[in-house]
Amino acid sequence: MKIYTGFGDRGKTSLWGGQVVDKNHPRVMLYGTLDELNSFCGLLASKLSDTGLKEKLTRIQNELFVLSSEIAAANSSRVQKAQDKITVKEIKYLEKEMDAWDAELPALKQFILPGGSEQAALSHIARTVCRRSERELISLSKTTEVRTECFVYLNRLSDWFFLLARKCNLLENVNDIPWNGLGGK
Repeated sequence: MKIYTGFGDRGKTSLWGGQVVDKNHPRVMLYGTLDELNSFCGLLASKLSDTGLKEKLTRIQNELFVLSSEIAAANSSRVQKAQDKITVKEIKYLEKEMDAWDAELPALKQFILPGGSEQAALSHIARTVCRRSERELISLSKTTEVRTECFVYLNRLSDWFFLLARKCNLLENVNDIPWNGLGGK
């Protein structure tokens, strides 16, 4: 099977279900951002030595694929029939992991800057891409019905990446970088 078809050469693509839309359609923009986030997860996983964290990121990548599939479905009956959907179960799992990490991390007494170790910096990039996908989901919801679990999942996931960054710094024995205002005072 060829990877290229030429179909999109004029700026069009098909959603799951066959509807043809512009490549800058809100659905396409959102699942493109989710794909970008998924790619950053793969890069971050390649930089981790902790196998448990790698497994968690692989789980997140699979969940992002499921969410992307739902977003790509132009037809709500396809979403209803889909066996794989983000549910409260995945959200609770993120919360459980965050609670465990938060319990072992030093308490935050001020804002921190994105960075520290390479792994933490990549996790902060994933966090910001996740926040962008959340904003795009809000835009899509102005014209399309979106399940509440999708909103909650992306909101929790961005927090998860924030705590993952701090966990990465802890594992690499690198301090979080405190924000000190103008001039780094």
